[in-house]
Amino acid sequence: MKYYILVKNILVIYYSQSGQLTEILNNITSAFNQKEITIDYHKIEMEQPFPFPWTKNQFFNVFPETFKQIPSKVKPVSQDILDKEYDLVILGYPIWYLTPALPTTSFLSTTDADKLLKNKPVITVIGCRNMWIMAQEKLKKKLVELNAKLVGNIVLADRHINHISVITIVDWMFTGVKRKKFGIFPKPGVSQKDIDEAVKFGPIIEKHVLQNDYNNLQNNLLEKEAVKIKPFLIIADKRGNLIFSKWADLIKAKGEKSITSRNFWLIFFKYYLLFAIWIIAPIVFILFLLTYVFSIHKIKKDKEYYSSVKNTY
Repeated sequence: MKYYILVKNILVIYYSQSGQLTEILNNITSAFNQKEITIDYHKIEMEQPFPFPWTKNQFFNVFPETFKQIPSKVKPVSQDILDKEYDLVILGYPIWYLTPALPTTSFLSTTDADKLLKNKPVITVIGCRNMWIMAQEKLKKKLVELNAKLVGNIVLADRHINHISVITIVDWMFTGVKRKKFGIFPKPGVSQKDIDEAVKFGPIIEKHVLQNDYNNLQNNLLEKEAVKIKPFLIIADKRGNLIFSKWADLIKAKGEKSITSRNFWLIFFKYYLLFAIWIIAPIVFILFLLTYVFSIHKIKKDKEYYSSVKNTY
């Protein structure tokens, strides 16, 4: 009697400028048994690619459209992928301006995304500096609109304190070199140790794929520290989104009139960011510490929700 293995098909959709997220995803999928699972990859590509390294003007100029999730044109998915039926989709994305990167939200607005994600279980994989919670909430909403089901989430973030990570990430973005700035700062981004150890998530995902049961997947991923919540960053992320909303509306409105007007307000926004990072954020952190004892119940509830794959949409 012959026994046949029913092969499962997984599609990895991702956008990565620096290659960091590509390495994370490759490490996760490297643990899959290739006799039981086939993996296809689709890297999201723009019709007009965003630069890496960035110039300062280019970086700040993408803010309004990124935050407001106004899509740009992306290159189509290959017909071979569109014609194939997948059992699971892994969606990897970075964070731009407290929002999924513009290439990611642009892709999710396409008919290709609708075809590939509709009625599919989805695992999100995030590689970022530190604030990702509200970006993930925005992505959850997109997945609901596409009738996709979020079943897992893995977040790898820069572990260094906020102001150190700002200095190192900015240097990386504008030079394209992942280095120890001045020879004294740590390397930017997700630590190589965390990137290498991402392989630990592979066997967990594989088990649930082969069983075709994702009900307890996120809990199992959390046992391997797939998500770590810093309570202060929840508050900072929410407040940042409120303020960014005002700035995005203002700059977009001014940009409708002229490029000169848009650039003028983008300069103001740049200086606001510096003020917010170096002055406002420390003050908010002190207030958070002073009121922590009165917010323990809410903090616990928030940590439980944002670690999960639940949504309110």
